[in-house]
Amino acid sequence: MRAILLLLTVFCCFQVAMQAQLPNTNIYLFEKKQLTDSIFLFSKPQFLTAFNLYGYNNQPHFINQDELYITAQFPNDSTQTDIYSLNLTGNKLTRVTATADSEYSPTLMPNRTHFSCVRVENDGDNTQRLWQFPVDRSSNGEPVFPLIKDVGYHHWINENLCALFIVDDPHYLIIADKSDQSTRQITSKIGRCFQELPNGNLAMVQKLSDKTWQLRELNLSTYKTTLIVNTLEGSEDFVCFPDGTFMMAQGSKLFKFNQQIDKYWVEVADFSFYGIRKITRLAVGGNNKIALVTQ
Repeated sequence: MRAILLLLTVFCCFQVAMQAQLPNTNIYLFEKKQLTDSIFLFSKPQFLTAFNLYGYNNQPHFINQDELYITAQFPNDSTQTDIYSLNLTGNKLTRVTATADSEYSPTLMPNRTHFSCVRVENDGDNTQRLWQFPVDRSSNGEPVFPLIKDVGYHHWINENLCALFIVDDPHYLIIADKSDQSTRQITSKIGRCFQELPNGNLAMVQKLSDKTWQLRELNLSTYKTTLIVNTLEGSEDFVCFPDGTFMMAQGSKLFKFNQQIDKYWVEVADFSFYGIRKITRLAVGGNNKIALVTQ
């Protein structure tokens, strides 16, 4: 991995002539304030990806309250993706990886000195493994689980345990242990999103059929799952707040669900005013900020 020292202004635009191979996606940022159980205020909108307006900008992850890592592919380079850092206070963009491989899903590791990402390796077989890199970019990184392939998405449970979405037919979930490289297969037909619950367990989506998708809680002591609520139709990405409130998107709208209060999802915002028609992913962090990926 080569560190790119050049800083670019986030809000500068340029013209492009080619279409990106991946979907054209962009990222908006809002400040979130909860007024009551069901009333949320979303303010101070920022459009973060004008630097790559017609490209692929996805999988945002808050490294700290002022920095967001994303996956990006530019329209004039349809062969790979790289990780970029957005400084949210200085409106600056830094390229974090510049490799012959493609990197996806940047995630700060529990030690906070490294981040992990899924790398599609340029080895002729497009091997997908989970890699780790120092945040200070002092080395070229290394595979976290060298023998585990076909990794699609991941979520760190603690410094050693990591939930891995394995690409297959059907996709399935394993828990891998960094300390001894052991694995445990949990369940199949899963969604791509994982979130930690206030009690330390893992929330995930299980796709029982084309139309029945469930948000479920995985007990990390017993490895059994229990139903929380059915998802919104066609939606699989969600976030979870410290009080146990879930948030999920459908179209231009955000919905919330708290199993202590709600019977089903409750609409809390409609972002069509900003020209947003389809929210595909969400990320929260950075002192009550929420990032929305739109397509």
